[in-house]
Amino acid sequence: MNLNKAFVLGNVTRDPEVRALPSGAQVTSFGIATNRFYTDQAGQKKQEAEFHNVVCFGKLADISSKYLTKGSLVLIEGRIKTRNWLNTAGVKQYRTEIVADSLQLGPRGAGGASAGGGQYNKSFTPQEPSAPKADDIPIIEENSMPPANFVNNEPPTPEEKNDGEIDVSQIPF
Repeated sequence: MNLNKAFVLGNVTRDPEVRALPSGAQVTSFGIATNRFYTDQAGQKKQEAEFHNVVCFGKLADISSKYLTKGSLVLIEGRIKTRNWLNTAGVKQYRTEIVADSLQLGPRGAGGASAGGGQYNKSFTPQEPSAPKADDIPIIEENSMPPANFVNNEPPTPEEKNDGEIDVSQIPF
């Protein structure tokens, strides 16, 4: 069995760049930064950033171009793809991207249309036949974190609370 699945929750690093395919379909590409917090051997708290390239097609491209801006929090679910091409000098170049299958928008700022606290629970996927209404676009709640132990929903241990990371061996897949 093979699986190519990526879940990335982070902040958009640049406004989505909109393009069109020869078929007329819309494509957007943008970057996401994720942070990793850890304690080194000397006991110092450290932070490490990782940058990801994301590509959206069709309705997801339309949604991302309208609602994402630099700094926005977004959850992307997709697959990893590496493209290669020859540049103008004839050198082969590579780019690894996450091709989005679905996205979920982060909480709106104080100036957003739903500053009164609108709740969004439905994930938007490109298979839906009609364009989403404003209330159909999913929003990640600001203080909603998954349980630390996905298997039996136990409260986080002191180690889990301190280092902020989830043990992937506990994820049932």
